[in-house]
Amino acid sequence: MRVLLTSWGSRGDVEPLAGLAVALRELGAEARVAAPPDEEFRVLLERAGVPLVPLGPTVASVVARPKPPTPEDAFRLAPELVDARVATLLPAAEGCDAIVATGLMPAGVREVAEKLGIRYELACFQVMGLPSRHHPPGARPGKQSPADETDNRVLWRQDAERVDALYGAAVARHREELGLPPVDNVRDHVLGDRPLLAADPVLCPLGDLPDVDVAQTGAWILPDERPLPDGLEEFLDAGEPPVYVGFGSMAAYAPKDIARVATEASRALGRRVLLARGWAGLSAIDGAKDCFVVGDVNQQALFPRVAAIVHHGGAGTTTAASRSGTPQVVVPRIADQPYWAKRVTTLGIGTAHHDPEPTADSLSAALTGALDPAVRDRARSVAGTISGEGARVAAKLLLDAAG
Repeated sequence: MRVLLTSWGSRGDVEPLAGLAVALRELGAEARVAAPPDEEFRVLLERAGVPLVPLGPTVASVVARPKPPTPEDAFRLAPELVDARVATLLPAAEGCDAIVATGLMPAGVREVAEKLGIRYELACFQVMGLPSRHHPPGARPGKQSPADETDNRVLWRQDAERVDALYGAAVARHREELGLPPVDNVRDHVLGDRPLLAADPVLCPLGDLPDVDVAQTGAWILPDERPLPDGLEEFLDAGEPPVYVGFGSMAAYAPKDIARVATEASRALGRRVLLARGWAGLSAIDGAKDCFVVGDVNQQALFPRVAAIVHHGGAGTTTAASRSGTPQVVVPRIADQPYWAKRVTTLGIGTAHHDPEPTADSLSAALTGALDPAVRDRARSVAGTISGEGARVAAKLLLDAAG
């Protein structure tokens, strides 16, 4: 069996596909990944031994700017991505049995699958993008009154209209060119018949939230055997566990002066600090020996060795932090991040800082809560319940579906 996996998005959208590709390979299938041509993703997939098919523009060229993308940027990018997917995936999927799509609204992928007559699957890494009467688009779920549920249905219809406005014309053009019948709801067409939910059920319980049928597999985790850099090993061994601070691919969305704020907050508690450079380019605020800056690093090896993990609340980082048994402080910025912050606090494995502009005092207070011995014990307990087999479950599901 041959499977094409595709995504356009941040590392949190690409790395799970590498994990699934490895799991498919271990079960005897062939898999390749069509993803943005960012150097970070090329190195990641090369390390996993997974072929990369470059797709569209680099993500860094879109998001790693002084200011976040504007609505005008979105209307320029959406048809560009549809065009890139059709042009790239049609030849890449030749001879494949299935395509699995993730990332930023993968409109255009199902068109390729239909044209080639192969299986199509949509995968998501959280529940917030799945239509539901229980929560509005993009918001964290909660108990809703009947009136709220009616409003949510209206909001989800408006969400479908927004997707049509962004992607509809490009999808319609390609479907006509490919000889396919038109579709009248791009979002639901992209979702498919039964989306895969690649999220751990402890961290992301499905319950009755979506109004669509979903197959939850667990998170798709890429095993990481890389050693920690020598300088980092020496730093960790030189004192008490530090506070890790990283905002991944946030770039322009990272809190203002977060390196300074986090360093001062950690020092106020007598803690050293470990800054992950990331796309926000975090750097040390002085030359003191209680701070270390690291680039791309094996989080699976690092996270169990720090005192607390301060992060933005991406699905991948939240899962890695939760599996490590180390308390977290989530400073959510956009999209599904408030949902993960809520799950961390609900599970009692950390704290959340919802103010978009943390100060040294406010972050210190959140860190104090996360470092409470009861939270640490709870984090260790929950870590043992989080499965690392989601990629293998999904791989078997795909193979079983192929007969």
